[in-house]
Amino acid sequence: MSFLSAPIRLIAPRCRWALSTRLQAQKVEQMRLTKFTDYALRVLLLAANRQEDRITIEDAANFYDISQSHLKKVVMELSRAGYLIGTKGRTGGFRLGKDPKEINLGDVLRLTETDFGLFECQVGGGSCIILPCCKLPLVAKRAARAFLAVFDEVTLADVLSEPTAFAQLGLPGK
Repeated sequence: MSFLSAPIRLIAPRCRWALSTRLQAQKVEQMRLTKFTDYALRVLLLAANRQEDRITIEDAANFYDISQSHLKKVVMELSRAGYLIGTKGRTGGFRLGKDPKEINLGDVLRLTETDFGLFECQVGGGSCIILPCCKLPLVAKRAARAFLAVFDEVTLADVLSEPTAFAQLGLPGK
């Protein structure tokens, strides 16, 4: 049994505290985006790795093991924004609509995320009795701006793997 798989109660109290603190710190560092955004970024990576080919929604859904109907909505949104070019019909599919160097990930996040509100009072219709005197929403806005600023510095080209890496994973189309 490895240290990480050992039940926490079997670990000495001092180590248990350190492990608990480390696990809590890891949780704090994680921010979650919607599945829609996750799928959008995956579709863009797939299309960028296969720029010369059209990819069907079926192939992409099978490759990532995700819902075709959900993926269709993602592809439609990315196509409306010009990130993808879709072709209808029996020989249809989608391909990248812009050079990967022109696709800014911060812009993609802003397109696909509905809001970045971290607290109920920041989301439409939310209310809180301490809102008039609370400064947490200001901190949350700063945090969201900082989060997006990191993605604003990155293009799709910056996060592309070598095409052979995707091919080894069973990339559809070839």
